[in-house]
Amino acid sequence: MSNKPCQVAILGRKIGMTRYFLEDGKNIPVTVIEAGPCVVTQVKTADRHGYSAVQIAFDDMKARNSSIPMIGHDAKAGSAPKRVHREMRVNDDAAANAFQLGQTIDVSCLEGVAYVDVVGTSKGKGFAGVMKRHNFKGMSATHGTERKHRTPGSIGSHGTDRGHGAKIKKGKRMAGQLGDERVTVRSLDVVKIDAEKGLLLVKGPVPGANDGYLFIRQATRLFKRKAKKLPKK
Repeated sequence: MSNKPCQVAILGRKIGMTRYFLEDGKNIPVTVIEAGPCVVTQVKTADRHGYSAVQIAFDDMKARNSSIPMIGHDAKAGSAPKRVHREMRVNDDAAANAFQLGQTIDVSCLEGVAYVDVVGTSKGKGFAGVMKRHNFKGMSATHGTERKHRTPGSIGSHGTDRGHGAKIKKGKRMAGQLGDERVTVRSLDVVKIDAEKGLLLVKGPVPGANDGYLFIRQATRLFKRKAKKLPKK
């Protein structure tokens, strides 16, 4: 059975960045990703679950570090406990039933894919002020400004919300947690696939620190200049 889903996707781990040299001597910055192997741990159908989807899992872990429900869940697929699980929606039950419980998906499923979207968790940078977090320019540094150079300024004008009390509206740009959030980088070039070693090389950086987990999928919405490079169907 083919490992290619209707929308190609796989889980992986970021190894780091390096250079990749082309035949003409030019080198391009690439991120090396350990993509798969993943195991199909659940197949969902509209009749039974209300929607069609396929769940894949990546990275073995010790049973003592997992939970009894997750150990049993992965055991149904004939797999050891996995650390990361991710669900992929598919078009219909026919597409979901193309997968089998316990099926292995490796990086070769991306063969022929020119561009991918990479989803990861960005580096957490702790509590940050508005200048660092939102690129505020800060207060003026002239006479009369007394230790207020990096403050956000007045928030009172954004504090009236009729019908909801005098609270600050959601989305107000203020100091707070910077980073440690889900980030998607779109339309990265696939430079090379090493199926034997299970490695994927993509051009440019991807979210997160080394050893961070990633979700790699076939690009869903290409930039116009990259869409022009694809062969017309």
